[in-house]
Amino acid sequence: MRTSIALIAALLATTPLSAQTAPKDQGDRYSGAAGASRSAVIAQNGMAATSQPLATQVALDILKAGGSAVDAAIAANAALGLMEPTGNGIGGDLFAIIWDPKTQKLYGLNASGRAPMGQSLKALQERTKRMPRSARDSDGTIADWGAASVTIPGAVDGWFEMHGKFGRLPMAQNLAPAIRYAQAGFPVSELIAQYWKANTEGFEALHKEGVIEEIDNMRRTYMPGGKAPAEGEIFRNPDLARTLTEIAEGGRDAFYKGKLAHAMDRYFRRIGAPHRYADFAAHKSEWVEPVSTSYRGYDVWEIPPNGQGIAALQILNILEGYDLKAMGRGSADFWHVFIEAKKRAFADRAKYYADPAFAKIPLGELLSKDRAARQRADIDMGKAAMADPALPVDGGNDTIYMTVADRDGMMVSLIQSNYRGMGSGLMPDDGTVDTGGHTLGFMFQDRGAQFSLDPGHANAYAPGKRPFHTIIPAFMTKDGKPLLSFGVMGGAMQPQGHAQIVVNMVDFGMGVQAAGDVARFHHDGSTDPEGGKPMTTGGVVEIETGVPQAIADELAKRGHKVKYSVGPYGGYQAIWRDPVTGAYWGASEFRKDGQAAGY
Repeated sequence: MRTSIALIAALLATTPLSAQTAPKDQGDRYSGAAGASRSAVIAQNGMAATSQPLATQVALDILKAGGSAVDAAIAANAALGLMEPTGNGIGGDLFAIIWDPKTQKLYGLNASGRAPMGQSLKALQERTKRMPRSARDSDGTIADWGAASVTIPGAVDGWFEMHGKFGRLPMAQNLAPAIRYAQAGFPVSELIAQYWKANTEGFEALHKEGVIEEIDNMRRTYMPGGKAPAEGEIFRNPDLARTLTEIAEGGRDAFYKGKLAHAMDRYFRRIGAPHRYADFAAHKSEWVEPVSTSYRGYDVWEIPPNGQGIAALQILNILEGYDLKAMGRGSADFWHVFIEAKKRAFADRAKYYADPAFAKIPLGELLSKDRAARQRADIDMGKAAMADPALPVDGGNDTIYMTVADRDGMMVSLIQSNYRGMGSGLMPDDGTVDTGGHTLGFMFQDRGAQFSLDPGHANAYAPGKRPFHTIIPAFMTKDGKPLLSFGVMGGAMQPQGHAQIVVNMVDFGMGVQAAGDVARFHHDGSTDPEGGKPMTTGGVVEIETGVPQAIADELAKRGHKVKYSVGPYGGYQAIWRDPVTGAYWGASEFRKDGQAAGY
């Protein structure tokens, strides 16, 4: 839709193929990798890496108070929902991978929400058709904002599931820092302020076009004084403080079965949406077995679908057949095979990734080394694939990623999101806002926009179904021992980013900080699981200015459409556990506002 294009354009600035931009005014490092932004943070007792420094400090405070890594992760996530509403909040979903030192194993949590039971696929198709032509997605899929895009939020239930299994401190203590900051306020950081402004301006345009049913609540909460807060301005959200207090005192049922659930039901009825109290009351998270692949002796772990994590594993399986170290990051061959591996994994992603409760997913075949070998054989070293190189099977920078580790060896890899930016544009209230009452202080996610409207698609919309999900936490082990908790937030960038981090560390021997600092690529244009237009022209390869011009030129000769750009490369955080000393090495993304810190 026109406004979605405008919003994305506001968030991402791009430049043509030529990298002849102003040189970076950057100093030189005395040691370590020349391109690294800083040294890794090293500590023994605990480590946290998040996309907002105040949230990192919240995590450390909880660890120092005797909390587990899970307690600290919940506390930091609650703070991020307040401080970085451009990427997450309690109106969104959550996934986590947790290393438990007691059982010496990984646990996976899928805390994603489902479609409302009172809306059929036919009803959603009709709802989409009734929208103004200018308000529909250009590919004919579900609108990315407004009630049609909303699924039941899963994050709060995810917190309590994690806490019930691995928490030590009372939930009230874990949520107390976020409540205090919501009441007293905090200074908005640089990048978040930029995204905040772009999102609120986009919501205004989308409301005028009839995509978002109401935005008065969004304005009340996120546009104090009539505008988004600028960098350094103090932002308060007392309505969110009230909601978090309800949850702290009443537990997860306060959100899914108590007065908050009833308030959300009333809100949806008022705006003509199909979501009801029963949908909230029926919600539950699911503990799942993480899946993995072996890459040159290292085991890389992801959450199985309905997420896209296995795409990272499929990319690595294809790349394992190449000597990437010999190719070198300075060769066009390296970038070419990486891009082509991504295309093949994403062709499978578009066709097969969905809610396993509704679709049969050939997981074993998709992750098999034999399949990777067949996909690898299909790669032409001299030519970019233009269309989906799909094989049959036998038989945004709009998310937060964070990781925490504690003194006992527990490590948490957690990702949480509202999907596109701040979410759907819809904020529930207590039913009395018109008479001086309150909103609930958070925005609903728009994750339902990732359903397909094609009834024959594995990811087709259905009542009670979980949509295809982009957000994915990751983990790496070696010889059955924990090694790396990591993630790269940002839509379809995530599996591409995961694979790039693994290759940087395993093939090129980079440390945990440098692995995230070096230049990345982002391939856009693969067929997506929403049932939109298939790839027919090869898509676009976006690269950072750290990729030499000669490589960009050579990739273009092979048929890739190459563009230097700023923005679509995600946000990286990681904690590496030293297998000899047990110390933690923390890394944070210089492309974001975040921080890694330990004690």
